[in-house]
Amino acid sequence: MCRYTLAVLLAGAALSNAGRVQKENLQLPSDALVHRETVKGIFNDSYTAYKTYAWSHDSLLVDSRSYVDDFNGWGATIVDAMDTMWIMGLYTWFDEAANHTATVNFNQSQTDDLTSLFETTIRYVGGLLTAYELSGKERQILVDKAEEVTKQMTYAWVGTDALPFRELNFTTRTPQIEVTNIAEAGTLTLEWNRLSLYTGNDTYRQLAEKSVQHLIHMPSVLPGMPGQLVDPSTGDAVNGYVSWGAESDSYFEYLIKYARLINNNSYADAWLTAVNSSIETLAKRSTAGNWLYLADYNDGEILHVGSHLACFYGGNWILGGKLTNNDNIVSMGLSLVDACWNTYASTATGIGPEEFAYISSDGGYTGGSSPDANQTAFYNKHGFYITDAYYILRPEVLESNFYAWRATGDIKYWNNAISAIRSFQDYLRTSVAYTGLTDVNDRNSSRFDEMESFWFGETLKYLYLTFDDPQYISLDDYVFNTEAHPFMAPPATASYGSGNVSPVSGQ
Repeated sequence: MCRYTLAVLLAGAALSNAGRVQKENLQLPSDALVHRETVKGIFNDSYTAYKTYAWSHDSLLVDSRSYVDDFNGWGATIVDAMDTMWIMGLYTWFDEAANHTATVNFNQSQTDDLTSLFETTIRYVGGLLTAYELSGKERQILVDKAEEVTKQMTYAWVGTDALPFRELNFTTRTPQIEVTNIAEAGTLTLEWNRLSLYTGNDTYRQLAEKSVQHLIHMPSVLPGMPGQLVDPSTGDAVNGYVSWGAESDSYFEYLIKYARLINNNSYADAWLTAVNSSIETLAKRSTAGNWLYLADYNDGEILHVGSHLACFYGGNWILGGKLTNNDNIVSMGLSLVDACWNTYASTATGIGPEEFAYISSDGGYTGGSSPDANQTAFYNKHGFYITDAYYILRPEVLESNFYAWRATGDIKYWNNAISAIRSFQDYLRTSVAYTGLTDVNDRNSSRFDEMESFWFGETLKYLYLTFDDPQYISLDDYVFNTEAHPFMAPPATASYGSGNVSPVSGQ
């Protein structure tokens, strides 16, 4: 990879259309309506099955034709799906969902489980507030319910601690005292800021920002990249693991998104610092296929691993590169999107695996076992090899593909989305609804039972919006939370990032 300097990364700040994300005058191909209706049909079939067998519960068990309450029993699928219903024009279902949610008691968990600060925020608070916004801000009850559940979550902070604990007991209002991670502590700003806006109670914004500001300014492993696990009791990291994947991902995702939501350069600078470090240390190309990935890093060692979860990073770099007028970051983001899509295009089902690995010019160390003969042969053909083959309806590859389509208008991203629809219909559809696979490289794979709520909130939404009018839910007007709930954003400033970032060079 060519070498990058800070001057190159920050070049172009005076470009016209500064801060614009979407390609100007992007036109839809003539088959857009057909594909949009196909996605709506998948949503219809899936939600009809949920209503039939799991109504009011968190998730449908497809094969069991039953349900599971894995998010406190407040109806996660209903809340996660509401804004997608509105976007798709399913207004009768939206009204039914909103009316039901108005009756839910969010002060008390409906299960014996502890409540996750992170999952409750991104699914419930995000879903309620974006449903309120998209439907014209006419249903105050949606804001009231979002505040009802968030009030309880404020007890995740103990005393003057900057960081919240990750889980708490709603009945006793006490947190579970254990370490958390930067994703769970740092993925609250979008939702809690909007809640403060609509309630007039600034406590929510202040708590969320306090947590992120602590993470930004704490000692880091790589510049702008703190250790993955942190202890709220001390405010310190407890390991030296750095990643754009699980337990770190949405902390970095929200730095640039929050900068856009509130037009604040300090969060963009923090994001740029992390991106600079990633270019310097983590950006690796495979020896087969020359695909670009972002490696993990653990106490000085590079781990050549990737995941479906981490594949959000392509879209995030496209977004951030556009907002900061950094064409090189956009270009690298597009390369990351292409590498993640290759994990779909290379399997028997056309769907990507949960985890994978690769070999780069500096080796193929993963912290685990070396690839066997079959994995080596697969790698030599495809530029990655599968280390965990399951798929649970995750959205991240299609999320980044959506950003790539909206930013470039390149027809290959349009065709990627069409390919995904066909694979979903061929391999995920059951007699009841849709569900995931235990092995994406086996056309006769067994399936999982649960249909996750993010199937409605994220995966089908990103697919639908790929085929929808780009001026509706435009990336120039909305910021998506990590559960794909879109918040209306104010007009963008000319560019983001003040340039107060330590100079680094990249590989």
